[in-house]
Amino acid sequence: MSPAPVGIFDSGVGGLSVAREIRRALPSEHLLYAADTAYVPYGDRADHEVRCRTLAMADHLCAQGAKVLVVACNTASGASLEALRERLHIPVIGLEPALKPAVRASRNGRVGVMATSGTLRSARFARLVETYGNGVQVVSNPCPGLADLVEDGVLGGPDLLARMRAWVEPLREARVDTVVLGCTHYPFVRDTIREALGPDVRLLDSGEAITRRTAQVLADAGALEPAGPGSFRFLTTGDPAEVGPVVERLWGGPVSVEYLDV
Repeated sequence: MSPAPVGIFDSGVGGLSVAREIRRALPSEHLLYAADTAYVPYGDRADHEVRCRTLAMADHLCAQGAKVLVVACNTASGASLEALRERLHIPVIGLEPALKPAVRASRNGRVGVMATSGTLRSARFARLVETYGNGVQVVSNPCPGLADLVEDGVLGGPDLLARMRAWVEPLREARVDTVVLGCTHYPFVRDTIREALGPDVRLLDSGEAITRRTAQVLADAGALEPAGPGSFRFLTTGDPAEVGPVVERLWGGPVSVEYLDV
Protein backbone atom coordinates (compact mmCIF):
# COMPACT_ATOMS: atom_id res chain seq x y z
CA MET A 1 0.00 0.00 0.00
CA SER A 2 1.31 3.46 -0.89
CA PRO A 3 2.09 5.78 2.05
CA ALA A 4 -0.68 8.22 2.94
CA PRO A 5 0.14 11.69 1.61
CA VAL A 6 -0.09 15.10 3.19
CA GLY A 7 -2.85 16.84 1.25
CA ILE A 8 -2.19 20.49 0.44
CA PHE A 9 -4.81 22.69 -1.17
CA ASP A 10 -4.81 26.20 -2.64
CA SER A 11 -6.75 28.07 -5.28
CA GLY A 12 -3.57 28.10 -7.38
CA VAL A 13 0.21 27.97 -7.11
CA GLY A 14 0.55 30.26 -4.10
CA GLY A 15 0.37 27.37 -1.64
CA LEU A 16 3.68 26.16 -3.04
CA SER A 17 5.27 28.65 -0.65
CA VAL A 18 3.81 26.53 2.18
CA ALA A 19 4.59 23.22 0.44
CA ARG A 20 8.25 24.24 0.13
CA GLU A 21 8.44 24.86 3.89
CA ILE A 22 6.83 21.48 4.59
CA ARG A 23 9.24 19.76 2.21
CA ARG A 24 12.25 21.37 3.97
CA ALA A 25 11.01 20.42 7.44
CA LEU A 26 9.57 16.99 6.58
CA PRO A 27 11.58 15.66 3.62
CA SER A 28 10.28 12.09 4.01
CA GLU A 29 6.62 13.03 3.61
CA HIS A 30 4.67 12.42 0.41
CA LEU A 31 2.97 15.67 -0.60
CA LEU A 32 -0.16 15.72 -2.75
CA TYR A 33 -0.92 19.27 -3.87
CA ALA A 34 -4.23 20.25 -5.48
CA ALA A 35 -4.61 23.65 -7.17
CA ASP A 36 -8.06 24.86 -8.22
CA THR A 37 -6.47 26.83 -11.04
CA ALA A 38 -9.66 26.92 -13.11
CA TYR A 39 -11.21 29.13 -10.41
CA VAL A 40 -8.20 31.15 -9.25
CA PRO A 41 -8.15 33.62 -7.60
CA TYR A 42 -10.62 33.00 -4.78
CA GLY A 43 -10.20 36.49 -3.32
CA ASP A 44 -12.82 38.16 -5.49
CA ARG A 45 -15.34 35.28 -5.43
CA ALA A 46 -18.37 35.06 -3.15
CA ASP A 47 -17.88 33.15 0.08
CA HIS A 48 -20.41 30.47 -0.84
CA GLU A 49 -18.58 29.76 -4.11
CA VAL A 50 -15.22 29.54 -2.34
CA ARG A 51 -16.75 27.18 0.21
CA CYS A 52 -18.24 24.95 -2.50
CA ARG A 53 -14.97 24.69 -4.41
CA THR A 54 -12.92 24.13 -1.26
CA LEU A 55 -15.14 21.26 -0.10
CA ALA A 56 -15.00 19.63 -3.54
CA MET A 57 -11.21 19.79 -3.67
CA ALA A 58 -10.89 18.56 -0.08
CA ASP A 59 -13.17 15.61 -0.82
CA HIS A 60 -10.88 14.60 -3.67
CA LEU A 61 -7.76 14.76 -1.52
CA CYS A 62 -9.46 12.63 1.13
CA ALA A 63 -10.48 10.12 -1.54
CA GLN A 64 -6.79 9.94 -2.51
CA GLY A 65 -5.95 8.85 1.03
CA ALA A 66 -4.64 12.10 2.51
CA LYS A 67 -3.86 11.71 6.23
CA VAL A 68 -4.07 15.44 6.92
CA LEU A 69 -5.32 18.44 4.93
CA VAL A 70 -3.33 21.67 4.87
CA VAL A 71 -5.46 24.52 3.56
CA ALA A 72 -2.65 26.67 2.18
CA CYS A 73 -4.98 29.51 1.22
CA ASN A 74 -6.02 32.34 3.53
CA THR A 75 -9.22 33.03 1.59
CA ALA A 76 -10.32 29.38 1.63
CA SER A 77 -9.49 29.12 5.33
CA GLY A 78 -11.50 32.23 6.10
CA ALA A 79 -14.55 31.01 4.22
CA SER A 80 -14.46 27.26 4.78
CA LEU A 81 -12.35 26.04 7.69
CA GLU A 82 -15.23 25.26 10.06
CA ALA A 83 -17.17 23.49 7.29
CA LEU A 84 -14.12 21.42 6.39
CA ARG A 85 -13.57 20.32 9.98
CA GLU A 86 -17.21 19.29 10.30
CA ARG A 87 -17.15 17.35 7.04
CA LEU A 88 -13.79 15.55 6.98
CA HIS A 89 -12.54 12.63 9.05
CA ILE A 90 -8.89 13.77 8.93
CA PRO A 91 -7.18 16.71 10.70
CA VAL A 92 -7.56 20.04 8.89
CA ILE A 93 -4.87 22.68 9.33
CA GLY A 94 -5.95 26.16 8.28
CA LEU A 95 -4.05 29.30 7.49
CA GLU A 96 -4.50 32.77 8.89
CA PRO A 97 -2.47 35.97 8.48
CA ALA A 98 0.45 36.14 10.91
CA LEU A 99 -1.01 39.08 12.84
CA LYS A 100 -0.09 37.87 16.33
CA PRO A 101 3.68 37.72 15.69
CA ALA A 102 3.48 40.94 13.67
CA VAL A 103 1.97 42.80 16.61
CA ARG A 104 4.74 41.46 18.85
CA ALA A 105 7.40 42.46 16.33
CA SER A 106 6.13 45.99 15.64
CA ARG A 107 8.16 48.80 17.17
CA ASN A 108 5.75 51.66 16.49
CA GLY A 109 2.38 49.92 16.87
CA ARG A 110 1.45 50.17 13.18
CA VAL A 111 0.97 46.87 11.35
CA GLY A 112 -0.08 46.33 7.75
CA VAL A 113 -1.80 43.27 6.32
CA MET A 114 -1.54 42.61 2.58
CA ALA A 115 -4.17 40.07 1.52
CA THR A 116 -7.02 39.37 -0.86
CA SER A 117 -10.35 41.11 -0.44
CA GLY A 118 -11.90 37.77 0.52
CA THR A 119 -9.48 37.26 3.39
CA LEU A 120 -9.85 40.80 4.69
CA ARG A 121 -13.67 40.65 4.71
CA SER A 122 -13.85 37.26 6.42
CA ALA A 123 -15.18 36.78 9.94
CA ARG A 124 -12.01 34.86 10.82
CA PHE A 125 -9.85 37.88 9.99
CA ALA A 126 -12.15 40.17 11.99
CA ARG A 127 -11.79 37.86 15.00
CA LEU A 128 -8.01 37.83 14.51
CA VAL A 129 -7.86 41.63 14.63
CA GLU A 130 -10.18 41.72 17.63
CA THR A 131 -8.05 39.17 19.49
CA TYR A 132 -4.55 40.40 18.70
CA GLY A 133 -4.95 43.93 17.39
CA ASN A 134 -5.64 45.74 20.65
CA GLY A 135 -3.33 48.67 21.17
CA VAL A 136 -2.02 48.74 17.61
CA GLN A 137 -3.16 50.22 14.32
CA VAL A 138 -3.93 47.44 11.84
CA VAL A 139 -4.01 48.68 8.24
CA SER A 140 -5.78 46.22 5.93
CA ASN A 141 -4.47 46.48 2.39
CA PRO A 142 -6.12 44.49 -0.44
CA CYS A 143 -3.96 43.82 -3.51
CA PRO A 144 -6.41 42.96 -6.33
CA GLY A 145 -4.63 41.27 -9.20
CA LEU A 146 -1.37 40.42 -7.42
CA ALA A 147 -2.19 36.71 -7.04
CA ASP A 148 -3.05 36.59 -10.74
CA LEU A 149 0.37 37.94 -11.65
CA VAL A 150 2.09 35.26 -9.58
CA GLU A 151 -0.11 32.63 -11.26
CA ASP A 152 1.17 33.95 -14.59
CA GLY A 153 4.78 33.70 -13.41
CA VAL A 154 5.35 37.44 -13.04
CA LEU A 155 7.73 37.49 -10.07
CA GLY A 156 9.69 40.69 -10.62
CA GLY A 157 10.62 43.47 -13.02
CA PRO A 158 9.92 47.21 -13.33
CA ASP A 159 6.25 46.84 -14.24
CA LEU A 160 5.53 44.74 -11.17
CA LEU A 161 7.47 47.16 -8.99
CA ALA A 162 5.42 50.09 -10.30
CA ARG A 163 2.17 48.28 -9.54
CA MET A 164 3.47 47.19 -6.15
CA ARG A 165 4.30 50.75 -5.17
CA ALA A 166 0.70 51.71 -5.94
CA TRP A 167 -0.66 48.76 -3.94
CA VAL A 168 1.42 49.50 -0.82
CA GLU A 169 1.03 53.28 -0.81
CA PRO A 170 -1.61 53.14 1.99
CA LEU A 171 0.88 51.21 4.11
CA ARG A 172 3.62 53.75 3.46
CA GLU A 173 1.24 56.60 4.30
CA ALA A 174 0.32 54.86 7.56
CA ARG A 175 4.05 54.45 8.33
CA VAL A 176 3.71 50.79 9.26
CA ASP A 177 6.92 49.10 10.35
CA THR A 178 5.70 45.49 10.01
CA VAL A 179 3.67 43.94 7.20
CA VAL A 180 1.93 40.58 7.13
CA LEU A 181 1.89 38.76 3.80
CA GLY A 182 -1.63 37.40 4.15
CA CYS A 183 -1.76 35.44 0.91
CA THR A 184 0.42 32.45 0.10
CA HIS A 185 1.15 33.89 -3.35
CA TYR A 186 2.86 36.95 -1.92
CA PRO A 187 6.08 35.38 -0.53
CA PHE A 188 7.08 34.67 -4.14
CA VAL A 189 7.31 38.43 -4.76
CA ARG A 190 8.78 39.27 -1.35
CA ASP A 191 11.77 41.09 -2.86
CA THR A 192 9.53 43.41 -4.88
CA ILE A 193 7.31 44.06 -1.86
CA ARG A 194 10.37 44.88 0.22
CA GLU A 195 11.68 47.25 -2.45
CA ALA A 196 8.31 49.02 -2.66
CA LEU A 197 7.95 49.38 1.12
CA GLY A 198 11.55 50.15 1.96
CA PRO A 199 14.25 48.15 3.81
CA ASP A 200 13.12 49.12 7.32
CA VAL A 201 9.74 47.36 7.08
CA ARG A 202 9.67 43.81 8.43
CA LEU A 203 7.75 41.21 6.37
CA LEU A 204 6.11 38.16 7.96
CA ASP A 205 4.15 35.22 6.54
CA SER A 206 2.60 32.04 7.94
CA GLY A 207 4.66 29.38 6.14
CA GLU A 208 6.84 28.35 9.08
CA ALA A 209 3.95 28.36 11.56
CA ILE A 210 1.72 26.13 9.45
CA THR A 211 4.66 23.78 8.87
CA ARG A 212 5.30 23.47 12.61
CA ARG A 213 1.60 22.78 13.16
CA THR A 214 1.57 20.12 10.44
CA ALA A 215 4.59 18.38 11.95
CA GLN A 216 3.02 18.44 15.41
CA VAL A 217 -0.32 17.05 14.19
CA LEU A 218 1.42 14.19 12.37
CA ALA A 219 3.68 13.45 15.33
CA ASP A 220 0.75 13.40 17.77
CA ALA A 221 -1.07 10.94 15.50
CA GLY A 222 2.00 8.76 15.05
CA ALA A 223 1.70 9.43 11.33
CA LEU A 224 5.13 10.84 10.47
CA GLU A 225 6.87 8.98 7.65
CA PRO A 226 10.08 7.16 8.62
CA ALA A 227 13.37 8.27 7.13
CA GLY A 228 13.44 7.99 3.37
CA PRO A 229 12.83 10.04 0.24
CA GLY A 230 9.49 11.79 0.05
CA SER A 231 7.58 12.64 -3.11
CA PHE A 232 5.57 15.48 -4.61
CA ARG A 233 2.55 15.37 -6.92
CA PHE A 234 0.80 18.43 -8.30
CA LEU A 235 -2.82 18.32 -9.49
CA THR A 236 -4.60 21.20 -11.22
CA THR A 237 -8.11 21.89 -12.47
CA GLY A 238 -6.51 24.16 -15.06
CA ASP A 239 -4.41 23.37 -18.12
CA PRO A 240 -1.28 21.42 -17.07
CA ALA A 241 0.62 22.74 -20.09
CA GLU A 242 0.06 26.32 -18.92
CA VAL A 243 0.46 25.71 -15.21
CA GLY A 244 3.47 23.40 -15.43
CA PRO A 245 6.22 25.93 -16.26
CA VAL A 246 5.14 28.25 -13.43
CA VAL A 247 4.99 25.36 -10.96
CA GLU A 248 8.50 24.19 -11.88
CA ARG A 249 9.85 27.72 -11.58
CA LEU A 250 8.34 28.20 -8.12
CA TRP A 251 9.21 24.70 -6.90
CA GLY A 252 12.74 24.93 -8.22
CA GLY A 253 12.83 21.73 -10.26
CA PRO A 254 10.91 19.35 -12.50
CA VAL A 255 7.34 18.56 -11.43
CA SER A 256 4.81 16.28 -13.07
CA VAL A 257 1.59 18.32 -13.33
CA GLU A 258 -1.60 16.27 -13.67
CA TYR A 259 -5.09 17.35 -14.70
CA LEU A 260 -7.78 17.13 -12.03
CA ASP A 261 -11.43 16.99 -13.11
CA VAL A 262 -13.31 18.28 -10.07
